[in-house]
Amino acid sequence: MSDEKKGLTYADAGVDIDAGNAMVEDIKPLVRATRRPGADAEIGGFGGLFDLKAAGFKDPILVAANDGVGTKVKIAIESGKHDTIGIDLVAMCVNDLVVQGAEPLFFLDYFATGKLTPELGVAIVKGIAAGCQLSGAALIGGETAEMPGLYARGDYDLAGFAVGAAERGQLLPKLDAINEGDVLLGLASSGVHSNGYSLVRKIVERAGLGWDAPAPFAPGKSLGEALLEPTRIYVKSLLAAIRAPSGEGIKALAHITGGGFIDNIPRVLPEGFGVSLDLAKITPPPVFGWLAKTGGVAEAEMLRTFNCGIGMVIVVEPAKAAAIAETLRAAGEAVSEVGTIIRAEGEPLVRPFGELSL
Repeated sequence: MSDEKKGLTYADAGVDIDAGNAMVEDIKPLVRATRRPGADAEIGGFGGLFDLKAAGFKDPILVAANDGVGTKVKIAIESGKHDTIGIDLVAMCVNDLVVQGAEPLFFLDYFATGKLTPELGVAIVKGIAAGCQLSGAALIGGETAEMPGLYARGDYDLAGFAVGAAERGQLLPKLDAINEGDVLLGLASSGVHSNGYSLVRKIVERAGLGWDAPAPFAPGKSLGEALLEPTRIYVKSLLAAIRAPSGEGIKALAHITGGGFIDNIPRVLPEGFGVSLDLAKITPPPVFGWLAKTGGVAEAEMLRTFNCGIGMVIVVEPAKAAAIAETLRAAGEAVSEVGTIIRAEGEPLVRPFGELSL
């Protein structure tokens, strides 16, 4: 008489419920550190709560954004450095909120992996919590999905979801206010941010370098560490500028992400307007020069793929440009005047002149 087959469990299928529960307990202190007015509940329920009235809003419009970090996550996986990729995840979402004049309120994450190890999950959430603190958003929930067979062991992916609010009548862009001669202010980036990493990885492959090799453009850092420099979060400095007396002179903001200057600036312009972009006023960090040279990437391709050193562009009234720039510098930003609004019928709407110092 043959033995009966042993009954299967979820763990036999590759999903460890206990590991997920252990991770939730481990990240609770990180989540508590992101509490803000309007959000003070513990994670672990079926949904996150937020009290708009407690946050001080009277007649708010909600603004939502979601994003990921693209194939930058592959560098985190292959280099074994997981504690900053969560900052990128938050940054890509909250920077998209603030360009609409909204204050980020709360954030939720989605973490999917082939095999969950609590230590890895905690490292990722550590970065997410840090990004939430940098932007003033509360981490009120998320989802961890262990999916063996869909993701290879060791692989994972991330998605983020952020919600913000602005009082009615204070949203950006102010399309009716944008005029010929308005000034473009650029805020310096921290590096590549979280766009163009499929090209970055192709260039690294061409160079024949490993992630642990010394970074040719960043002395004292490994290549993986240098390329994982987190996306800069502009929220607090931009909100300070918007709320300052000169802030009424801010007409539009453009987050320079995938598509670079060429695709992102026109998204906030009214019909019939474009920009004249002074490339000589942009100072690309050394990583961009290395990418361009090593990959043989043309300037036009760099401008449409990467931020090239400017992570945020602000359209401002000329008379208030100096005061707005001073407020931003006082908040820790490096600011430069990179162009002006022009009348433009037909493509291209972004018209660069001069040359990038790559």
